[in-house]
Amino acid sequence: MNLAYRWFCQLGLEKTIPDHSTFSKNRHGRFRASSLFREVFNSVLNRCMEEGLVKAEGFAADASFIRADVSRQCMEHSPVDWTSDKTESRAVKEYLDFLDKDPNLIRPQKSVSLTDPMCQWSGAKGPANFFYSTNYMIDVDNNIIVDVEGSPSTHAMEVSATKTMIERTEKTHGLKPKKFIADTAYGSGYNLAYLVGEKNIEPHIPLWEKGERKDGTFSRSDFEWNDEADEYTCPAGKQLKRFRRNYKNPRTGITKAGEIKYRASVTDCRNCPLKEKCCPNTEYRKVTRSVHEKFRDEARSITSSNVYLNRSRHERKKVEMLFAHMKRNLNFNRLRLRGLNSANDEFIMVAIAQNLKRLVKICGYSPPNTGLVCL
Repeated sequence: MNLAYRWFCQLGLEKTIPDHSTFSKNRHGRFRASSLFREVFNSVLNRCMEEGLVKAEGFAADASFIRADVSRQCMEHSPVDWTSDKTESRAVKEYLDFLDKDPNLIRPQKSVSLTDPMCQWSGAKGPANFFYSTNYMIDVDNNIIVDVEGSPSTHAMEVSATKTMIERTEKTHGLKPKKFIADTAYGSGYNLAYLVGEKNIEPHIPLWEKGERKDGTFSRSDFEWNDEADEYTCPAGKQLKRFRRNYKNPRTGITKAGEIKYRASVTDCRNCPLKEKCCPNTEYRKVTRSVHEKFRDEARSITSSNVYLNRSRHERKKVEMLFAHMKRNLNFNRLRLRGLNSANDEFIMVAIAQNLKRLVKICGYSPPNTGLVCL
């Protein structure tokens, strides 16, 4: 066998090498139980911190799809009857254990892979296939990956992974950014409430404004908000209130989506000269407001500032540069293992390699000049 292999495993020339399945069993057993890959990642990150490459001024996060190691033909439509002959594989057992802990963490999907049911069927990146997502959180100063987390390729799981990475980075390394940079997908009210309300982090995240209209009628921004009175004022000067009458049993008026509807009076709208420009097809005008609107207002003020326009929105693209390097230079386009735990191990190893390359590129030393001349 290769001498470097024997040297690394501390084997002599006459010793018998272990069977290849030994490494697989150790990887699925004590390696994973001991969080070995995560410890290696943390040690590399600590070295980057010692070299001054992590400033914790701003973190950026994003997710990228990676094809799962499954066949498109080996799938069924939900619901799937997981009988004993279908639950023998390790990936399926992990999926069922995951559902037993909290069945609401994974949304039901129409197409389920029988070999790796945790991966998600998606056509967002071209031809439909099964994918996992690798979530990166980087320090924007030197593009060092401060944390990585694998997840099924759903928006909710990717945003949840971001919260996990922020908590773990602060607990393990004591790193807490002053600002958090991400794209519109991370601009939900719940995520902004976590960043601003709980962690006191500036959200440099553009918002998806659902209240803006493009048909020429008044948008939500045309209505003036009165926080003390808990009401909106329309362009005609009339009030939109949460309730128009008193209820015997008090109500909150908050929908399942975390929004509050404010309604105008039918009489006010019927006699209003601006009705054709406000609500031409309905009897009265309604305006919705998120329960986390004050955090959304802070994100709006930041994304309209010169700091965001000149710097933050460009720094957000640094995460995509790492994903491009991962797929083009490292040729990591498809997983080799199955199951979320195995996928997470692969994502961590790729992040380790990228951090090591970045560390060597910035802090590497040239070989000493011995004065020898090669003929």
